Amino acid sequence: MPSKESWSGRKTNRPAVHKSKQEGRQQDLLIAALGMKLGSQKSSVTIWQPLKLFAYSQLTSLVRRATLKENEQIPKYEKVHNFKVHTFRGPHWCEYCANFMWGLIAQGVKCADCGLNVHKQCSKMVPNDCKPDLKHVKKVYSCDLTTLVKAHITKRPMVVDMCIREIESRGLNSEGLYRVSGFSDLIEDVKMAFDREIMDPDEQLETLHEALKLLPPAHCETLRYLMAHLKRVTLHEKENLMSAENLGIVFGPTLMRSPELDAMAALNDIRYQRLVVELLIKNEDILF
Repeated sequence: MPSKESWSGRKTNRPAVHKSKQEGRQQDLLIAALGMKLGSQKSSVTIWQPLKLFAYSQLTSLVRRATLKENEQIPKYEKVHNFKVHTFRGPHWCEYCANFMWGLIAQGVKCADCGLNVHKQCSKMVPNDCKPDLKHVKKVYSCDLTTLVKAHITKRPMVVDMCIREIESRGLNSEGLYRVSGFSDLIEDVKMAFDREIMDPDEQLETLHEALKLLPPAHCETLRYLMAHLKRVTLHEKENLMSAENLGIVFGPTLMRSPELDAMAALNDIRYQRLVVELLIKNEDILF
């Protein structure tokens, strides 16, 4: 029969043994959860496999959410190229096949929206990956919707956002909203204001300066001499009432009319012709 001392010793050691077994079971669960295989030194040890799978799934989810968020911010619209027959000055190579573009006139085609230069036969094989550039997209109105939003990298045209925001801020209580027509002159002024602000003023002058360099010497010198004369005319605006804007209205259709455009297209470009002549007069000393 065990003594009192040995019985008390067994009784005292029992919680320690129970605790040791509980810790052992917890360790086994942890090992199983982590995918660890503990054995002899010869056996392989595989660690963190479930955690790797969990981390991978989380990373994939984050990438997917980031991609979806990016797709929401930058719209992915497929855009075909707007190719027009073009006469290139100087040697040019096709940007699709990299071969030389032979000929003196109409050597190939150029995208009016992104500026891509290719052979006419290559244009049929170019993918629909046009990325419109604001250097080429000059208008807000009378512009293809996809071209406009891709050029400005927006979901929709900025003019829609601006007009709706303005109407909702101070026009919802106006009588005859959307029914009563506005004055055509004021509407044209607003449209021209949007078209004029596609480009920064300095960039606008730089683009116009580069365009003037493409003119033959005789044309450029004649235009320079005429603009210098019209600039002197504007110095007497108080007496003759002929500002740069008024002179642009008079000389725009004469100087800027393209022989390739039909009458209707030329009529739509009158306001832009006036604007170009106005810029030429005001900045004659800088542009020439």
